[in-house]
Amino acid sequence: MSIRVSSTQNVYNYQKSLNEADARQADLLRQGDGQKLHKPSDDSVGYSKYMRYDVSDSENDQYQANIGTATSWMKTADAAMVSMTDIQKTFKEKTVQAANSTNTTSDMQATAKEMLAEIQEMISLGNTQQGDRYVFSGQSDTTQPFALSKSEVDRGLAKTLDDKQAAYFSGVRGADSSGSLTQMLTLNGDDGNTYYLNTTDGYIYTQEFVEEGYKDKTAQDANAIVDPALDAVGQLSDWSDGTAKVSDYFKNTGEIIQKNATLKGAEDINGTNPDITKVSFTFATVRQQVATYTGDQKYISMVKQNGPTDPSSDTVNVTGQDLFGSDIFDDANSGNQVSGTAMLNQMITVYAKTNGGDNKWLTTDGQTISDRANEVTLNAESKVGARQNLYNSVKEMLGNQKENITQDITDVSATDVADLAVKLMEAQAIYNMSLSLGARILPQSLTDYLS
Repeated sequence: MSIRVSSTQNVYNYQKSLNEADARQADLLRQGDGQKLHKPSDDSVGYSKYMRYDVSDSENDQYQANIGTATSWMKTADAAMVSMTDIQKTFKEKTVQAANSTNTTSDMQATAKEMLAEIQEMISLGNTQQGDRYVFSGQSDTTQPFALSKSEVDRGLAKTLDDKQAAYFSGVRGADSSGSLTQMLTLNGDDGNTYYLNTTDGYIYTQEFVEEGYKDKTAQDANAIVDPALDAVGQLSDWSDGTAKVSDYFKNTGEIIQKNATLKGAEDINGTNPDITKVSFTFATVRQQVATYTGDQKYISMVKQNGPTDPSSDTVNVTGQDLFGSDIFDDANSGNQVSGTAMLNQMITVYAKTNGGDNKWLTTDGQTISDRANEVTLNAESKVGARQNLYNSVKEMLGNQKENITQDITDVSATDVADLAVKLMEAQAIYNMSLSLGARILPQSLTDYLS
């Protein structure tokens, strides 16, 4: 018995093989665009690798874009801070010049005029923009951060301690040093004397002891520190127990809230100053303009690589507090929010004292403030420079990663032109042969098949 294969079955098998050959040829022709992967069925394993590489490539592009934006931002901020520190150096020189007792009134006023111009330039630099965004406004970068009041106000006068004084008055009961300056508040006693109030514990010291008397103690012992029981002349109880704070009397810019507020109740802590209990105190002030800051103290981060975020290294902006630190009116112990203009307002005080011809104050407090203001801004500049170098290093690393990712994508998805040409010729030859063979062996009509 013989098995008979119908012509229909032959035709079907032939057409199926021919279509498969045509499909193979079509697949090869699609690879002529340089890509061998157009759909997952082309190579499921290779396509999954391609998708992972493509995601990595997109992430790399985003990180490089972040770095470009961040670097541009930091360059703008750095240029502004370089100019600020240069101005502050000149300001220091003018402060030293103004402290000379041989200056005439006109000399002092001329120097003060130059100081004010420099302060105004500092404020202008503080309002530097990158595009339409203010680089020193924190996250409120559409708001102009710094402004100088048009009118003068009464600002509290702080006693700023130099390094030796700060070392002596340090410790548990030392002067307030939580800010960028070590300071006490200046008090005017109704006995005609000047006193200094340590706002952290309420102890009161005479001007003579803070400026000169402590030196007798350090001459005997270089490591000596303050002993309020022996050194202070009294203590205000509502300051010692934390009931009273700087914020009760002053704004964070130092502007006095309670003018002519009288402080009473000083206790004779060592039994040698009974008269101190009879003295009433008022806060000493200086008439000056004040600078204000309307930005915030929040940081802008631009992530530059995979992994957990690191605010300390991803931060690209500089806030008002970074630029100008804090003082006794807005530090952690004051009860006030950070002003963002502490050192700027201290510099304005130096200007006001220069304009008023107080070269004695400039010799002590003025020079200390000028030095420290420059240090604070210089420190902010150094941090930005360090972060900028870090971003540049990561940029180089991302560039190398980009090359590797691109090569991986090429390896898994790109067409091998030489191999494609050979396969395409083979597929074309097979297809043509199939057409030729089919024309010879397939019945052309039912009559041919029956004959």
